[in-house]
Amino acid sequence: MSRADHMDVAAYALGVLDQHDTERFEEHLATCWACAAELETMVPVVGLLSGIDGETMTALEQTQTDPALLDRTLVAVRTHRRKARFRQVLAAAAAVVVFGGLTGIGFASIVEDSAPEIGAAPTTAPTGPVVTRSGDPNSFPIGGEEAPEGEPFNRVDPSTGVQANFYVASKEFGTKVSFVIGKLPGPRTCRLVVVRKNNTSEVISTWSVPGGGYGTNTNATLLTLSAATATPTDEIKHFQVQSVDVNGVASPLVTIPMK
Repeated sequence: MSRADHMDVAAYALGVLDQHDTERFEEHLATCWACAAELETMVPVVGLLSGIDGETMTALEQTQTDPALLDRTLVAVRTHRRKARFRQVLAAAAAVVVFGGLTGIGFASIVEDSAPEIGAAPTTAPTGPVVTRSGDPNSFPIGGEEAPEGEPFNRVDPSTGVQANFYVASKEFGTKVSFVIGKLPGPRTCRLVVVRKNNTSEVISTWSVPGGGYGTNTNATLLTLSAATATPTDEIKHFQVQSVDVNGVASPLVTIPMK
């Protein structure tokens, strides 16, 4: 038996021999304890060698007499293995994409969860009364942590207990007012009246208060609103929050004088 027959151990383990060579090697294996022992030691690494074909095995045999060929062969084998690993990565990535497409969870959703959306349309602020968390009457928040535009005016009515923070800003069109109300029980209908220095008045906002009220033990959230009037700021005497009964009779809840 030639030395080449002993070199067939790896090729046989990988299953790359043709039928004739396989039968020939098995006949040799039955009488060669050395090849049988070598084959047994190769079983754990067959999976690692499965990517090497018969041509590579032949090249490895030739490297015994050609050192330069050995170097080229090792480079080729390493390249082959890197390409095989790269193909495995691509296959795995493709599987994830397909799975994500079927389940609605793909790479795009992962990116969207971890990065801010570029060019997203701004959200629209809700219309009507907006409520905020409860807080100190001297530091009521409006629309976030920062105070709104305008000069602040704080007031707690001694008789009704209603708390109010007003922010008054002079505008070309007149006056803009943002305000936060707390300790306001319900249910009831309320309105905001601007009283001018000439003793004329104007209702500039109305709203309904639910049964739990705003800024109460039942409902801790505060009522946040804004309004505007054509009246110039320097002509305003005071603002007044009023409660209106079913007959349309108004009673003051809190008055905010302008300094």
